[in-house]
Amino acid sequence: MQALIDQLVLFIQNNQSWAGLVIFIMTFGESLFVLGIFIPATVLLFATGTLIATGTLDAGPILFWGIAGAIVGDALSFWLGRWMGPKVLRHKRLNAYRRQVARARLFFYRYGFLAVLIARFLGPLRCFIPTVAGVMGMPELRFQLANIISAILWLPALLAPGYLASLSVEALKQGQHSTIYSLVGLAVIATIAWLVIRKRREVKHKQTNSRKRIRHHDI
Repeated sequence: MQALIDQLVLFIQNNQSWAGLVIFIMTFGESLFVLGIFIPATVLLFATGTLIATGTLDAGPILFWGIAGAIVGDALSFWLGRWMGPKVLRHKRLNAYRRQVARARLFFYRYGFLAVLIARFLGPLRCFIPTVAGVMGMPELRFQLANIISAILWLPALLAPGYLASLSVEALKQGQHSTIYSLVGLAVIATIAWLVIRKRREVKHKQTNSRKRIRHHDI
């Protein structure tokens, strides 16, 4: 997987006019039902942030195409759920992902609109929630609103660590007067990582408690 990322980074460095399309394909793929598990868009976006910081790439096209890919991918996954209904979640080829599907259903049942809004930041759940939302009959206008807002927040958040890390390294090279700036950048990176980890732990804890209550109620 790392070899693929290295090849893609090298490609967009040498073919900057294609960078937007590559980012679109990656964010689109990572948002697709099930297939998103195998698309390493998150790592590529971190590397892309460093290229933006060094001036190799323009931020505008990357933001536009990356956000567009994420929106379209989630929208297609949602429509798949609306079109196929519950049977899409019971397909035999999903046997290896029963746990993720169950967690996504429970998470959406509990949080609804908010689940769609933050699912992009929750690793394995991100490519299941849109389809689950479609299956469970979420109104399309509400889904698309959450879809667009989350994409707009998600892409800059993934570009930011690489961007800030690159700026921090450059600031350190420039001397002591830039040290404060670099430390601020590193602090922002650490804060983002801490918030993501904390949110994942909270979600996992709530889901565990919910499953325990459901099992107790069944007994």
